Amino acid sequence: MKQIPDNQIIIIGAGPAGLMASQILAEKGFKVQIFEQNKASGRKFLVAGNGGFNLTHSEELESFIEKFDAPEIRNIVKNFDNKKVIDWLSDLGVTTYVGSSGKIFPTKNFKPIQVLKAWLDRLEQLGVTIHYEHTFLDFDENSITLKNREKELKIEYSKLILTMGGGSWKKTGSDAKWIEILKSKNIDITPLESANSGYNTDSKFHQLQGQYLKNIKVSFENNDKIGEVVFTKYGIEGSPIYYLNRFTRKHDFPLTLYIDLKPNLSEAEILKQLNGTEKISQVLKRKLKLSTTALNLLKTLDKESYTNIENLSKTIKKFPIEILSYRPIDEVISTSGGVSFSALNHKLELRNFPNVFCAGEMIDWEAPTGGYLLQACFSTGFWVANEISKFNQTT
Repeated sequence: MKQIPDNQIIIIGAGPAGLMASQILAEKGFKVQIFEQNKASGRKFLVAGNGGFNLTHSEELESFIEKFDAPEIRNIVKNFDNKKVIDWLSDLGVTTYVGSSGKIFPTKNFKPIQVLKAWLDRLEQLGVTIHYEHTFLDFDENSITLKNREKELKIEYSKLILTMGGGSWKKTGSDAKWIEILKSKNIDITPLESANSGYNTDSKFHQLQGQYLKNIKVSFENNDKIGEVVFTKYGIEGSPIYYLNRFTRKHDFPLTLYIDLKPNLSEAEILKQLNGTEKISQVLKRKLKLSTTALNLLKTLDKESYTNIENLSKTIKKFPIEILSYRPIDEVISTSGGVSFSALNHKLELRNFPNVFCAGEMIDWEAPTGGYLLQACFSTGFWVANEISKFNQTT
């Protein structure tokens, strides 16, 4: 059995949380080894670059931390916040800019793979070793069991950090196979569910596939979000939709969301415009300036709802969309659920297994898209590394 000295750290998973933990620890003099089941690091990190590489968000801290659902994760993000992420990127040589929506992106000369390379180059300079094609099989109080091709390895650890991701995008390595391993050790796991997910809807909306609604407000109960949505072959997607996931999750399907097609006008103002001599279709298009998609959406109404101007004005402000279910876990952006905070102490150390820590999406927290997901991964990786470092300084 290969002995790991006290100052060496083993990390399982080379995603953003694991890479961040490795950097902070290596900078503090620890010898860090990462074991990754893929052939390369940061597979899901790079997926974030598919729709624009949004690394964090620029909003003020008070509103920024409110985007995270659990008080524990809010405290951790506050410790290593969005401004510190920007400073960290700058230290890697990655310049950033603030997009029109407040999101933080690397400047145009940095592609996602180049950001990752700058990070990995820094880790190499710090002496971090990454072992690829090593699958995590098990662990106990003293050692981990890994599989490299057909060979099983047992390695002792002094400190072990688990950063194995959630359950979406399995092809990137986030297969959530760790759940059964941890559950077998009586570690409390909140079941994984789709998060930042589109909804399957009533089939009458499928004819709108590929059409966008911009500058609209989507609401569920007392929760709402302004933004953009797109209709798909199965339903509806978009940042307001993802935002509402955490609220609809508390209820059983089917449910009804409401879309306000004219957030800047009151129902009375809309009714006044409709209450004239012009044809309804002309008022909707010319006076209310509804988009083609909004007009097509209104055409799905029955005749009475469309021709009765009182009903129509109400519907423009509160168009009902029946939602039937979330999209399958493997295709959604992230997952809710994971290792419960009740299973962890304030250091993110497993209560049942001293010296074993968790970070990243495998912990039970939730956040919307817009840079918040990566932020929490960076922050939890930083937190765990800092806690381990503090412990070593006092022993």
